[in-house]
Amino acid sequence: MGRDTSSTTYTRSERTRYRLKLHENLETFARYLPRADFSDDATIGIEMEINLTDADGHPVRRALDALGAIGNDEFQTEIGAHNIELNLPAVPVAGHGLGDLEDAARQRLRDARLAVEKVGIELVPVGMLPTLTEADLRSEGWRNPENRYKALNNAILEARGEDIHIHIQGDDEIDLTIGSIAPESACTSAQLHLQVSPSQFAVAWNAAQAIAGPQIAVAANSPFFLGSAGWMENRIPVFTQATDTRPPEFANQKVRPRVWFGERWINTVFDLWEENVRYFPAILPESRQAAGQALLTEGAAPKLHELVLHNGTIWRWNRPVYDPGSGGRPNLRIENRLLPTAPTVIDQISDAAFFYGLVGRLVHDPRPLWSRMPFADARANFQACAKEGLNADVVWPGLGAVPVTELVGEVLIPLAREGLVIQGVDEDLIDRYLSVIEARARTGHNGAAWQRRMVEELESVWMGREEALAEMTRRYRQNQVTGKPVHTWQI
Repeated sequence: MGRDTSSTTYTRSERTRYRLKLHENLETFARYLPRADFSDDATIGIEMEINLTDADGHPVRRALDALGAIGNDEFQTEIGAHNIELNLPAVPVAGHGLGDLEDAARQRLRDARLAVEKVGIELVPVGMLPTLTEADLRSEGWRNPENRYKALNNAILEARGEDIHIHIQGDDEIDLTIGSIAPESACTSAQLHLQVSPSQFAVAWNAAQAIAGPQIAVAANSPFFLGSAGWMENRIPVFTQATDTRPPEFANQKVRPRVWFGERWINTVFDLWEENVRYFPAILPESRQAAGQALLTEGAAPKLHELVLHNGTIWRWNRPVYDPGSGGRPNLRIENRLLPTAPTVIDQISDAAFFYGLVGRLVHDPRPLWSRMPFADARANFQACAKEGLNADVVWPGLGAVPVTELVGEVLIPLAREGLVIQGVDEDLIDRYLSVIEARARTGHNGAAWQRRMVEELESVWMGREEALAEMTRRYRQNQVTGKPVHTWQI
């Protein structure tokens, strides 16, 4: 979904031809994988989605104005007109790579913030904007104008055959029926990219799946949706339901959703691509010819246009990425998609260090974690941590049921430290970032907890929910500008 499409609707014959090309692509990929000369650089990268607000913290649908003011092509549109996305260039993980990533994010956001303030816009990186309302989502202008976003909206609604239904049972009950996929635009995330070799891909993906629950618990930053307190990380159920192409009857038949945790550990990278083609019909059957794409890169790596586009419309929380390169060597990446955009840059890079460290350590375990952990436990941990955040209990091999804060503090942080050492990360950076994760686990104070406690305090004194959310968002923004990690923010 990184490129625009030539159309917003497709015919039956286009869908039929696309299906044939998709299977051809899959066979080409199967033949290419064993002989491909993939890049083995251990690079990392981050994409950060950001909300746009006015001075009072309310959303403004002015993405194109913001991008014009910023004037940097590392910033791009997202589906929502009140969102933009920052794509940071990839860096090596070894040495000072994480520090370089932090410096780059801080500088880009500082420059962008100054630029958009001149046109009356403010940047608020947060998992879900607390002041977003149902009226904002029902507005005709909720979506950016590119064909790809209109095509995606049309395709999901056509496949579903009825309006989108969002239902979340948390501290409050959320129940919304809406005639578009606009709730997806409420979900702003940070996607971590980890480049891996084909031989290491399966073990790295399995590791990423196994740690998804604790990862979302420490990073939760989306505790309010449309004024209601649902899950601690509402992005997970909202995004799942907003892009659900299944009517309820198909869900009852256990048809797989397009936002998917998965159902098994894998043995090779090809397993995931084969599942994508086997289980999911195309919703954007844009042919290579219609998109104006070449068959091969300059280095003769196959473009696999149809397969890559199809993969972009299946939103695994850990998604496989094949990049044929542009004249260089092709590469394979894991795109870790489950994190919200964090309160501050140091929070975001600390989340990244925790992930890269854990995966970097677990791939070297002589007795792999996933060989001792049922996949169903990994999926249940993910759901529990998205709902309860740092208050969740998880099931872990050798420990049984354990508070996630205890697991993170006593088991996972030491493993992440070992993983970062193995990858050659500077010791001072390891201390800097993992100390942030340790402090969140020790205090129970992440972005979601701060937001909930701040709103409870404001409501207990003198405010109603709507006013408290607006005031909390203003204070969130003030704290954010200081750059201090969220566990130090006062209530």
